[in-house]
Amino acid sequence: MKGFVDDIEELTEENSSFRRVLYTAKKMQLVVMALRPGEEIGEEVHNDRDQFFRLEKGNGEISIDGTISEIKTGTAMIVPAGARHNIKNTGDETLKLYTLYAPPNHADGTVHTTKLAAEASKEHFDGKTTE
Repeated sequence: MKGFVDDIEELTEENSSFRRVLYTAKKMQLVVMALRPGEEIGEEVHNDRDQFFRLEKGNGEISIDGTISEIKTGTAMIVPAGARHNIKNTGDETLKLYTLYAPPNHADGTVHTTKLAAEASKEHFDGKTTE
């Protein structure tokens, strides 16, 4: 196995897709995201997985079980399994972030160019990994 080795800051900042899965292991998944001004991930709960986020560029807010915190470039966030959460871009430039799901949440190789495409998709992690 080769694993994943790359410049995550560069990959995150260059990404223009709402969601792009970069690497899927058996117990963890790396995804980059881009939220346009005013856009949000959408409130969700993952009962069976933890999630880590790092904001590489932009300003916004995260809600975790009703507690809202302002976030900016460099902010790291951990959402425990079972917590209702959402991230919203409150700035005037595209918000760029990456997230780690543990265990994976999306099918390997998934790319949703827009939030609309993501909402229309029924894909979920199917057990197939990157390698």
